[in-house]
Amino acid sequence: MSAIDVLVGIGWLDPEAVERWRRGQVDHLERVVRTNLPRISEAMKLFRSWATTRGLNASQTVYVARTPRRQTLRFSRSGNPAIDASYRTHWVSPELSERKHERLVKKASHAPELVVIQPLNDAWRCHRCGGADDLLMMENRGPACLGCIGLDDLEFLPAGEALLTRRVKARSTRCAVVVRFSRTRGRYERQGLLVEPQALADVQRDLFR
Repeated sequence: MSAIDVLVGIGWLDPEAVERWRRGQVDHLERVVRTNLPRISEAMKLFRSWATTRGLNASQTVYVARTPRRQTLRFSRSGNPAIDASYRTHWVSPELSERKHERLVKKASHAPELVVIQPLNDAWRCHRCGGADDLLMMENRGPACLGCIGLDDLEFLPAGEALLTRRVKARSTRCAVVVRFSRTRGRYERQGLLVEPQALADVQRDLFR
């Protein structure tokens, strides 16, 4: 359990706001918590007290942005390292085996997938260069083309072949999920992956030779 879980659970933090923060579109998490700093501080103290009273073990987790730069995310308005460390702390049961604990830490610290959008409207313009493309990534200031964010060298692998996708994703050091908004379902749906061309070629050769 983490501080984010608690803040979402008590209704002070919207999951959608957390997602925008994870995408690097919010400079610090406390900006989108729907209460004042003293109340946040009190809630954090109560949470730590509850966790320690029950004998839970503290485990530090790295939070990385869902951006090509993979920058470390900031939690507090002040940028105080001690406050940010308290947000990064996950509390886990001491009854967990070492292997399960390691899996939890690895999962929590794993950098989230990059998400690239196939826009429904081709009239959009990159906020950096003014150009347009078939794909974009949302940034703080608006949509950005793949050339400006450094992903234009990747190749599109359509969804549909699970084995090929899984192996290419494991071999490609850089990749991004491609999604498109479905008006009928009212949600973004996965279309495929952007992967390194050499990784795709290597896996296709291994599978189909």
